[in-house]
Amino acid sequence: MTEIGNSSGTRHQVARVLTEVFQPPVVVSVMLLISPAVEPGFPGTMWYGLLAAFFVCLLPLAYVLLMVRLGKLSDHHVSNRRDRAPLLMLALVSVFVGLLVLNAVHAPVSVSAMILALIGGIAVLAAVSLVWKISGHASAISSAAVMAVLMFGPAWWPLLLLVPAVGWSRVVLRDHTVGQVIAGSLFGGIVIAGLWWVLRGWLA
Repeated sequence: MTEIGNSSGTRHQVARVLTEVFQPPVVVSVMLLISPAVEPGFPGTMWYGLLAAFFVCLLPLAYVLLMVRLGKLSDHHVSNRRDRAPLLMLALVSVFVGLLVLNAVHAPVSVSAMILALIGGIAVLAAVSLVWKISGHASAISSAAVMAVLMFGPAWWPLLLLVPAVGWSRVVLRDHTVGQVIAGSLFGGIVIAGLWWVLRGWLA
């Protein structure tokens, strides 16, 4: 019984680490930082990605942490489905403002394309969250992994292994069902990443 308990505790600890390290604000921030890499001027253009991350990730995350501190939200992963749609809509507003600012400072096309793809993704996630708790973690890591492969080539395929790993962590922690994780993974990897790829070519 002790061995079983230890094994369960270890699985839970590993799942918790994966969930925290690869939470959506962190994953999306990294992708935004490197989004200018596919265009001339990088890494000097990285500050555009940092500015994008401020509006897309840091501002919404700061608001969530404030609400958690005030007792308005149960945790920073927003585990309660009913709380997700309003927060996602707030994040959508912040993202839209960020897009306007980046356009004003003539940010690289790849950065604007990623923000537009995120706007579309967040809008859909907000709508789905009204009736079903689709996994935001799975959506974020799958879209990031696929976009990294599209940006840098086949050598980055191993990043896709993070998708089932993060999905497993969400199920182990009982924050999502297997179906919710699979749906989030497919949505992020196909819809969000695909939208970024199309928009990047169209805007260029």
